Amino acid sequence: MQPRDRLTAKEIQVAILVWQRLTNEDIAGVLLASEQMVKNYLRTAFDKLGVWTRLELALYVAGHGGANWHMQVGNGLLPPGAGVEHGPGTSFSGSAAIKEKPSASGGQL
Repeated sequence: MQPRDRLTAKEIQVAILVWQRLTNEDIAGVLLASEQMVKNYLRTAFDKLGVWTRLELALYVAGHGGANWHMQVGNGLLPPGAGVEHGPGTSFSGSAAIKEKPSASGGQL
């Protein structure tokens, strides 16, 4: 079991949104939650992944599959095979698309 397998669906969602460079305020808007709730999700995700900062969290996400996190089996977000690929770097689930960010090895976040 990898550390990311311990994350809840909301913690995964928050981690992906941090990786996509959203602020706590922006994430709260997406989740329809308070900023304090976002901070709580971040704190528990940090503890489970062994990271200390948003940057470390973003690097962890980038280094472990990035946008494909929402398609991982067992995270409660999508059943196996539910994601449909539409070209390089774009994954569609329902009507939303998520573009993959450059990997940490590419020098950009």
